[in-house]
Amino acid sequence: MISFESDYIEGAHPEILRRLSETNFDQLSGYGSDIHCLRAKEKIAAACGLPPSEAEQVQFLTGGTQTNQIVIDSLLRPYEGVVAATTGHVNAHEAGAIEFTGHKVLTLPQHDGKIDAEELDRYISDFYADGSHEHMVFPGLVYISHPTEYGTLYTREELTKISAVCHERKLSLFLDGARLGYGLESPASELSLKDIAKLTDVFYIGGTKVGAICGEAVVFTKNNKPDHFVNLVKKHGALLAKGRLLGIQFETLFTDDLYFKISRHAIEMAQKLKSIFSEKGYKFFIDSPTNQQFVILENEKMAELQKNVAFSFWEKYDDRHTVVRFATSWATKEENLEKLAELL
Repeated sequence: MISFESDYIEGAHPEILRRLSETNFDQLSGYGSDIHCLRAKEKIAAACGLPPSEAEQVQFLTGGTQTNQIVIDSLLRPYEGVVAATTGHVNAHEAGAIEFTGHKVLTLPQHDGKIDAEELDRYISDFYADGSHEHMVFPGLVYISHPTEYGTLYTREELTKISAVCHERKLSLFLDGARLGYGLESPASELSLKDIAKLTDVFYIGGTKVGAICGEAVVFTKNNKPDHFVNLVKKHGALLAKGRLLGIQFETLFTDDLYFKISRHAIEMAQKLKSIFSEKGYKFFIDSPTNQQFVILENEKMAELQKNVAFSFWEKYDDRHTVVRFATSWATKEENLEKLAELL
């Protein structure tokens, strides 16, 4: 059995395991105050173009849903909600985690997984033009992801326009980077890590899906980390006593460009996977330039393929076809692509 089910089905990059083993008996302070967390923050701040004095604007959490919930909850006032695409992860696949904190997800139409700046601006205008808006949930923050749920990427122009609307309307812009490495290393990418830091108010660098055992690095880009953020993290039950686990992993990922190198591997494997399906006449649901590929399969062929290959259901296409997702990762082996080709 081979698997393309997701990009977090393997454990961790060997270099991370080596560093965790090497430091295993070091006695280190807890809750992210250890030397490895400090070094990791400094490396990430430098990679984002932030001054060394703002290294503490980087904070580590353990998972994507947890990160989305805590960042959004900490930035919103009690009467505010978060604006997101209908397909946004916080709206569609987080079990109501945002609503659980008392904040509503306010949805916009999606275009290949993305929101449009003009539609966002119109939404805000229409909200304040409504004479009953005091009885409604106020838009307080805009959530996007890069790559999106469909593996698509924002162009520099698109993100710049969204950022300008948020700035004008005094809304924070939060970018979910659970798969950020795969977006940055795509040949179609127009954005660098420094571009994202410049155009957003807060974003995170995903580790769980990009080589780490677990972990996400939140970056507040405008020296705008909420006061007593550690206190807020603990209130959510999310403060890891052994913060070293996250610090060592991100220190390793941001040494010698490891994060970017392993992300590039996933993209190379995705391009080969895409070629395999194309050459055999299969159709794609969407043209994704990243590590997630969405293929339309006849239901009978899908059932046959599932005997030997794991992949994810995405959505029903019609009565005879289904859209499924194949995902590559930092750990995808070329020999598994060859086996997939033979099975197809």
